[in-house]
Amino acid sequence: MDLRLALYELAAQHQLDAAAHQKLQQLAGLNREPSRLGYWLPRGVAVLAAALGGFGVILWIAANWDTLGRFGRFALLQGLFAVMCFGALLKPVARVPLGLLALLAIGGLFAYFGQTYQTGADPWQLFALWAVLALPLTLSVRSDVLWTPWALIVVTGISLWVHAHTSHRWRVEPQDLGVYAAGWSAALALTLALSPALKRWSGAGPWAMRTAVTLTLIMITGTALGGLFQNEVAALYWLGLTLLVLAGAGLASKQLFEIYGLSAVSLGLNTLLIFGLGRALFHDSRGDNWLGAMLLLGLVAAALLAGTVSVLLRLSRRYATPGAAA
Repeated sequence: MDLRLALYELAAQHQLDAAAHQKLQQLAGLNREPSRLGYWLPRGVAVLAAALGGFGVILWIAANWDTLGRFGRFALLQGLFAVMCFGALLKPVARVPLGLLALLAIGGLFAYFGQTYQTGADPWQLFALWAVLALPLTLSVRSDVLWTPWALIVVTGISLWVHAHTSHRWRVEPQDLGVYAAGWSAALALTLALSPALKRWSGAGPWAMRTAVTLTLIMITGTALGGLFQNEVAALYWLGLTLLVLAGAGLASKQLFEIYGLSAVSLGLNTLLIFGLGRALFHDSRGDNWLGAMLLLGLVAAALLAGTVSVLLRLSRRYATPGAAA
């Protein structure tokens, strides 16, 4: 319901005059500045400006590719990185947007290096080097503005590493179990590193962890579903199911509880379970009792959804109220 329309109806119902109507609007806070707008607006604009500025530098180099020599391109990217780091050191107020610009400059520098020298390195190696070199920067700035893209860089590197070690094809074969297990474990370790349990050392906030959880969930669930629909259910399906159960149990604990992360993992877990039941019901089925199978599948899906929501609400209330768990 629109608050302003409700106030107009209330004023008309009680036949308020102009002064009383103005007083009613003041009490409702319609003309009041949103809370903390003065705090978040300049910071949001600064971060957006930093992101657009870094993107603009990359486009400017591309537009002047023939004009700038090799030395000029390297000098520009390295100089941008050094100036941003120096500015972040001297200006604590602008540390976050300048740190973001420095992070983007590292990526642009490695992208140009890879294009210029054609080292033959796999793309995942450049992303891994980008993440390693940017880690001291993110640790010093201690902001989600840097940790969130850093998490994206790391997960992209992990995905490319898996791709490189599965014959450069997104295949789902039993012999690739070890590769996927290593990649998924690394992604889950990243999520743990960005969790509230280690915030004291990392300074990462909720959005960095949520980014890592979302990307890791997509990685695990998508590949596990691919393993499910092999002629014989691949071990990757059972591995993905096990890892999501363990991740859900960890996020349900008091130390690691995060409602978005737990909800996302629950969604992935429910998806794998329902698809697994569907395969068990319809695989090699001749359609003799497809209506009963569909009804059973729908009832189980509804029960899983209801149970998941109930557990999430119970945990949210328990950890939201101080001392409730005790």
